[in-house]
Amino acid sequence: MAKKQFKAESRRLLDLMVNSIYTHHEIFLREIVSNASDACDKLCYKALTDDSVGLGRKDFKIEIKADKDACLLTVSDNGIGMDKEDLENNLGVIASSGSFQFKQELGDDAKDSDVIGQFGVGFYSAFMVSDHITVVTKKYGSDTAYMWQSSGADGYTVTECEKESVGTDVIMHIRPDTDDEKFSEFLEGWRLQELVRKYSDYIRFPIRMEVSKTRKKEGSPDDKPEYETYSEVETLNSMVPIWQRQKSKVKKEEYDKFYRDKFSDYAEPQRVIAVSAEGAVTYKALLFVPSQQPFNYYSKDFEAGLQLYSSGVLIMDKCADLLPEYFRFVRGVVDSPDLSLNISRELLQHDRQLKVIAANLDKKIRADLSKMMKDEPEEYSKFWKNFGRQLKYGVVSEFGAHKEDLQDLLLFYSSTEKKPVSLADYVSRMKEGQESIYYAAGETVETVDRLPQLEALKDAGTEVLYFTEDVDEFTAQALTTYREKKFLSALSGDAAPAGEGEKKPEESGESEYKSVFDFVKETLGDQVKEVKASKILKSHPVCLTAGPGLSFEMEKYFAVVQPDQKLKADRILELNTSHPAFSALEKAVSGDPEKAKKYASLLYDQALLIAGLPLDDPSGYTDLVCELLV
Repeated sequence: MAKKQFKAESRRLLDLMVNSIYTHHEIFLREIVSNASDACDKLCYKALTDDSVGLGRKDFKIEIKADKDACLLTVSDNGIGMDKEDLENNLGVIASSGSFQFKQELGDDAKDSDVIGQFGVGFYSAFMVSDHITVVTKKYGSDTAYMWQSSGADGYTVTECEKESVGTDVIMHIRPDTDDEKFSEFLEGWRLQELVRKYSDYIRFPIRMEVSKTRKKEGSPDDKPEYETYSEVETLNSMVPIWQRQKSKVKKEEYDKFYRDKFSDYAEPQRVIAVSAEGAVTYKALLFVPSQQPFNYYSKDFEAGLQLYSSGVLIMDKCADLLPEYFRFVRGVVDSPDLSLNISRELLQHDRQLKVIAANLDKKIRADLSKMMKDEPEEYSKFWKNFGRQLKYGVVSEFGAHKEDLQDLLLFYSSTEKKPVSLADYVSRMKEGQESIYYAAGETVETVDRLPQLEALKDAGTEVLYFTEDVDEFTAQALTTYREKKFLSALSGDAAPAGEGEKKPEESGESEYKSVFDFVKETLGDQVKEVKASKILKSHPVCLTAGPGLSFEMEKYFAVVQPDQKLKADRILELNTSHPAFSALEKAVSGDPEKAKKYASLLYDQALLIAGLPLDDPSGYTDLVCELLV
């Protein structure tokens, strides 16, 4: 029979299909198996209204056979099959989809079908690994079988043939190996099993294949056992995904095992969130919050995203668009029959359905975390240790666009409660007359707790939040306020215990000791922006506070991430006019100016050390201390 050319298409188009649309060659098996599943689903659907079909859902199957000697890989199904017209329309015209037409014919009833083929190009992906393809098929209700054959873009033939049963066999002659590609791996049983479980594990029909196994020979002694290899037909796919089952009927152990196996984690998940949604978009999702932080979580190597399925067929292994960045730690799967797939089924068109699913999952995760914080505070504390920093990044990112959604999930260490607390809890404990949420930043809780600037607040019983992570102060700046209470650094010099109010200049010593402050400022020069009497020190002689904007902890952060910028916070030297050290300084200013200069330098260096800032001249500092001791 004369060879026919592909209708309205060219060699270049088929070459594009084979070499450009699909990223990985292994995808071909997913496409061929999905087509077989579609064929079974069509006949299964027909059987619902046609008793003469004589088959129930349990009778449909897909079979895979590999013949290494002949280099043949065969995928067979007992689905609806094709007649000559179907072969001409579906395989003779590239990008014509019988499945898509079937869905159109079903109309609203299509939602009850698992058919996912839409573009009619998946079949041609087999040419990535095959140099010749034969399709033997017999349509339900027809007495004649047909054989379609092609070696690629040069055309195809269709002839009558013999086939006893209804269904389709796709027989692929696998290409010879090259230096760059090992096509023969697609004839290996272990590789075929791997691909089925990766891409087609949740096809609703059994995918069966004869596999080689090893067993101990009967009668072989235990001390010197002998083994034999045998073959057995095995179902490769699990068919019913765990997320399709009712949560009430799934045991915790089953969820734990699924999570460990699917996401290669030896620990069980901390939370399981099962979602089933119907409406504008129908989908099911099974989400997991890990119980431990992945070792590479905060590195560039960590890949976020959920596994995305369409009717049980894996479409994307990590679809990052389904999760906001601040929930990137969540693992799981999403399965929807309503997705608008692109031509290769490898990527998704960014459409309304995807955005709706992502928005709904965002709300579900936030609701679950809120519930855990309220009902299981100890569990939430464990979660916070693993992923709390990520939520803070979420508040800071995109200019604070998500702060309203995340602020009630945040925790910070409390000076009075001696543990991380929520902002809501902090505000509920604020003293009468307290207008601000006080915080103090430092490297560790212990370091912050020893800061002299906190003494007055702590003595008054005022609660202070300790910021010990780089992102904390940026988080406070992004939030600005919480429940109409502004954030105020307890190290700013303006933080007074509730009810004490603002001191007048004559009460703070600003006027009385102006000459001393002027002397110290002149001595230190550009090292400090200002020298003034402290309103926050009690028993300590000196401290440094930063001006508005950049804090000392921010300065340290930028020194690491942007060393060339050399960003520096303003240095305001605050002196405790009630401390004996200030009396000694005052006396030296009027009686021994040279000694007073040394006192000024010493106090400034001490303030730098308290703030955790580097000294310009450590050796000079120690020499000065020794000199003043003599």
